[in-house]
Amino acid sequence: MADSSMSARERQSPDSAGGSSVAFAAPGVGQPFDDEWRRWIAENLLVGATPDSLFAALQASGFAPHDCLREIQLALQSPYLRGAELLRNRLRKRDWILSIYRKLQRLHPETGTVERRDKLPRDQFLREYYSANRPVIITGMMEDWPALRKWSLDYFAANFGDREVEVQMHRNTSPDYEIRSDQHLGRIRFGDFVARVRDLGETNDFYLTANNDSHNRNALRELWDDIVQVPEYLRSDHPGGFFWMGPAGTVTPFHHDLTNNFMAQVIGRKLVKIAPSWDIPLMRNHFHCFSQVDGRVTPPLPRPAFEQPQVLECVLHPGEILFLPIGCLHYVQGLDITVTVSFTNFAFDNDFSSYYSCYCPV
Repeated sequence: MADSSMSARERQSPDSAGGSSVAFAAPGVGQPFDDEWRRWIAENLLVGATPDSLFAALQASGFAPHDCLREIQLALQSPYLRGAELLRNRLRKRDWILSIYRKLQRLHPETGTVERRDKLPRDQFLREYYSANRPVIITGMMEDWPALRKWSLDYFAANFGDREVEVQMHRNTSPDYEIRSDQHLGRIRFGDFVARVRDLGETNDFYLTANNDSHNRNALRELWDDIVQVPEYLRSDHPGGFFWMGPAGTVTPFHHDLTNNFMAQVIGRKLVKIAPSWDIPLMRNHFHCFSQVDGRVTPPLPRPAFEQPQVLECVLHPGEILFLPIGCLHYVQGLDITVTVSFTNFAFDNDFSSYYSCYCPV
């Protein structure tokens, strides 16, 4: 239980093997009884560990019995811990409410699929998907896009090859390439980037993403003349959009956005896995909007079994638009060379980020 070789984010409390509560790892054998150890005691008590199990784990880490007993008693008597318990209980109530939404939503006849709707009218989109926080693939709404006819690797290289673009580079050097995206910024001629996309095959090492939009919108400004803002759903008085391009094999790990989002596919196919917003407590959201669930494999089965997250899968094809609801966790993988345009400028209220304040470990 005090094995410091385990990852701090995988460490279970001494009592919770077989349960779903997780605390941080023990600081390590041989360290003094400092505030890191006191934090470890408090966190394990908060996730349900018993004093006896903590006593045994501390003894196994080399602490004298009287020191173990003293520190556990101090934690149990601490007004700070009692305050944290009140906050924990409030969070448990919110998790219970989310579990109610989860059970009710799974009664929906289409709960296990991402529906495809052709030329979905605005009022139905708002009523059945946008306000209901349900994903949907919309077809038939990009037929007037010049981009579907014009865009190709050859077109990009011939018309914009000398432009300098900003790209996420060397992503394979870090498992946290999305969390630390600012450390992977690089600039390259668009023609050279297109050649890499064309020639290097399947890779996740480089990707032109929305993180690069502040520079690339101006560098590739003529491309925006080739798209239509889909006025059925988007605001024409506030045009927007983000340009994504990468080789087959690009991966965006499970995360949630701070807005509702459209993904409009222009070139290639993308595999998308989606977990509903009410399943966030089951998806190991550990920092800001990111999840520890590996989207390349089936998410681990939480305990109890009925609390397993529901992960929907779909493949987005050229000419299709995927609606990603606010708060849903999603994983995106390029199956081919892909170009995507995403939008957040909906005709409906989409302000959720202005009161978001969770840019921290959770």
